[in-house]
Amino acid sequence: MSKTRWRGTGGALLGLLLLAVGFLVCALLLRTYTLPSRLVTWQGPGAAEVVFTPEERQQLKRAIVGAIQIPTVSFSEEEQNFTALADFGEYIRKVFPRVFSSSIIKHEVVAEYSHLFAVQGSNQNLQPYMILAHLDVVPAPPEGWDLPPFSGEERDGYIYGRGTLDDKSCVIGVLHALDLLLKRGYKPKRSFYIGLGHDEEVSGHKGAMKIVEKLQSRGVKLLFVIDEGLAVLDGIIQGVKRPVALVGTTEKGSITLNLTVIQPPGHSSMPPSETSIGILAAAVSRLERLPMPNMFGEGPEASMFEHLAGEFSFPLNVIMANLWLFSPIISRVLEQKPSTNAIVRTTTAVTIFNAGVKSNVIPAMARATVNFRLHPAQTVVEALDIIQNTISDERVEISVLNSFDPLPISPYDESNFGYQTLQRTINSVFSAAPVAPGVCIGNTDSRHFVNLSDSIYRFSPFRLKPEDLLRIHGLNERISLENLERLTQFYYQLIQNADSDKVPIVHRATHEL
Repeated sequence: MSKTRWRGTGGALLGLLLLAVGFLVCALLLRTYTLPSRLVTWQGPGAAEVVFTPEERQQLKRAIVGAIQIPTVSFSEEEQNFTALADFGEYIRKVFPRVFSSSIIKHEVVAEYSHLFAVQGSNQNLQPYMILAHLDVVPAPPEGWDLPPFSGEERDGYIYGRGTLDDKSCVIGVLHALDLLLKRGYKPKRSFYIGLGHDEEVSGHKGAMKIVEKLQSRGVKLLFVIDEGLAVLDGIIQGVKRPVALVGTTEKGSITLNLTVIQPPGHSSMPPSETSIGILAAAVSRLERLPMPNMFGEGPEASMFEHLAGEFSFPLNVIMANLWLFSPIISRVLEQKPSTNAIVRTTTAVTIFNAGVKSNVIPAMARATVNFRLHPAQTVVEALDIIQNTISDERVEISVLNSFDPLPISPYDESNFGYQTLQRTINSVFSAAPVAPGVCIGNTDSRHFVNLSDSIYRFSPFRLKPEDLLRIHGLNERISLENLERLTQFYYQLIQNADSDKVPIVHRATHEL
């Protein structure tokens, strides 16, 4: 073939390539700028806002301080501070007498320390819903805290103490909101429940599960359930400038394993080539070096980024709007940080390691406890198969202490009453913050309610900044008085918005090129 013909053929191929690239760029931009806007308006009047009186502000502040000062610590399923839990029950009776004496509210103590409130609406044809929170907290040794963890002391507009974020603020917020509505003569149309579990931090088996059993025995089905979970994130999602609200539409599953190695014991002066500790350490090392597969896009996590695509600046907005093309790149970026790596895969955490009794004795047994949080697209059986293949050592005995699959994904389409009611309330209380579905990487009491509702959402109605993330279960947990009032405002409006008999209708704009 002559050089002229080669040049002609090459030129034609180059032209086709440039044309294809042009079409691809146009397609990417078209999808990016024609996605529905997350800036929404709602049809019809919204819920009335609560206007706090000075005394009501002080009542709210005193309520959370007193709640923090009661150390309702859960150490394990068998070991809780039951005296404090009993005291907490008496405390909320004292702080919210209007709630406990109202003729439209039935209160029950469940399993000795949990609480169930049934609020009767005027229209019994409307299906009820449920708001969850929990009373117990994780341990908080005082070392490292700026203020004592059970003091409830205030500094610079923040109340410090274990439970201020997880989850006594929600307990106090929802009860205070209900109290304010009753005080202002509000009578709900739709019945609803408030469930306050006492052992969420150690499984919820004796609290939330007993509440579920009680409701099931009465034939109750719930329109939707809201529990703690994700929040309004301010400066946490890289590339997004303004706060965005993430609502957990599912939770990761969990597996807790014991890995045990038993070998002949002996004297340290005559060690074998491999000891029980060495064999176990090698197995644990393999689990950490060979993480579970990256599964970004196989679960609901990709939808979160697509919902927020318009909040990213160029060129990230193009990337997020076209994950069908760019998901391999995004997934690799996300796995670089622990907080985002937890979104894309099943995580592996070695939490306990036990072996040895004396420096010159080679122990017969070594044992490690490992916790895995399962990606929404992976089952317990699938994860166990990978774990077995990764360890690949018959000398390591694997025993399952507990496990459960990821939770079903709750609907978040525009026809779902629960999600749209939450979105409307969030937009109102948090200055039109965009709302997106997300994956809750921790576990909540709401997982026990899957047989009562298919619409379960996990959202803590306060704003979190990057420095706040480590405070949850960590040092110097705190909540601002502004956040506490906004949280109460959220429940105050949510209860009113849920009284509608129709799904809130949203109006969206589209981005234009």
